[in-house]
Amino acid sequence: MATHPISSRVALAAALVALAGCAPMAPKYERPALPVPASLTDTAPAADAPSAALPDFAAFTPDARLRALAELALKNNRDLRVAVLNVEQARASLGLARADLYPSLSAGFTASRAPNSQGQQANSFALGLNVSSYEADLFGRVRSLSDAAAARLLASDEGRRAAQVSLLAGVAAADLALRADEELLALTQRTLTTREESLRLARIRFEGGAAAEGELRGAESLVAAARASVAALQRQRTQDGNALALLLGSAVPKDLPPATPLSQVAFAELPAGLASDVLLQRPDVRQAEQTLIAANANIGAARAAFFPRILLTGQAGFASTQLSNLFENTVWTFTGQLLQPIFDAGRNQANLDAANVGRDIAVAQYEKAVQSAFREVADALAGRATLGEQLAAQQAQAEAEGRRAELAERLFQGGAASALDRLDAERSALAARQAVVQVQLARLQNAVALYRALGGGAGTAAR
Repeated sequence: MATHPISSRVALAAALVALAGCAPMAPKYERPALPVPASLTDTAPAADAPSAALPDFAAFTPDARLRALAELALKNNRDLRVAVLNVEQARASLGLARADLYPSLSAGFTASRAPNSQGQQANSFALGLNVSSYEADLFGRVRSLSDAAAARLLASDEGRRAAQVSLLAGVAAADLALRADEELLALTQRTLTTREESLRLARIRFEGGAAAEGELRGAESLVAAARASVAALQRQRTQDGNALALLLGSAVPKDLPPATPLSQVAFAELPAGLASDVLLQRPDVRQAEQTLIAANANIGAARAAFFPRILLTGQAGFASTQLSNLFENTVWTFTGQLLQPIFDAGRNQANLDAANVGRDIAVAQYEKAVQSAFREVADALAGRATLGEQLAAQQAQAEAEGRRAELAERLFQGGAASALDRLDAERSALAARQAVVQVQLARLQNAVALYRALGGGAGTAAR
């Protein structure tokens, strides 16, 4: 034991010099090449194509009801809440990993009374600061673990963003489905009212001998079919409402802005002619990349385990046999311990092999995330290219079937057409009108799917 304060400073300086020599052994990270075509469409984007930056959710949809629902979901959705808590947990883990980069200081005071070599009771008092088992990170093991923890934090945050984008898209799709249910139900209920009136007239004609039984039974069949459709649509509306409530994390409020008809809902136009590298901005792809970076850093920690570890322990303070003159005698100790693995039954090599395989797995997961993103965007772009034409054709068919139904009704009333012709025309007209609503829904939901597939924009706040 020595008492010279200069020596303690020299020892501390030597430790700092050792720390400055840290050399992380993680392999240099290189982003894997995109395992997809260069363009998201068959035509490569022009050199002067507009930026692929997406609007946030509030700019994407001017619909007041959707924006109110999105704001409510961001506040109450439990899955999003879990994603946020996962970020906080990863942040705490990063704090633990970074704490290992610095020495832990503790203050202590001890007092003891024990017999000495002469059998007499002797007092001992000590007060000081302790540094226990601090690892001088010469080969970057602790730094690599810290880097891995930082990458996992970023991955968790990207996971939160991915959950938020999916939530907003899910809320929009669910509310649009609920609006379609309402429109289909209203259409079917109007048809049911018309068919019930036709059944009443057919029964009067049959009882008066002016109509055959086949006409009556056909009218009864149409009424029963309409009632069955109404019941099915009511059930579907309730189920879609429950799905929306789950996304919102609460009951659907009664004071929401009125629902705009599907034919009047419009979303912001998204950019066309996109290159595949826009997929790199998707939160789930960025999450996969950060997971890959963490796996790459783990290799550095596994490599460093083959090299010596230096543990530093120190103490500086005061010691005395009498409490009254405790501060008169300064003492310090400094201990360095070097641990070099010699035989560990292959443990370090197994850890390194596992780290390398973990990196390879992360590469495959990253490439799969990019490929899945490419397919989602390509499918949504294909829908955007064809659903507009399908809707126009479906509307034209509905108009034609509506005119045919009106003509069949006039011919039937004039005795120039059979009841079967009228019933067939009426069924076709209803089916065509229902198909229009369904294609309108598909077109709008495809726009939402494309928005989500492209990453949901830099910001996803409801307002």
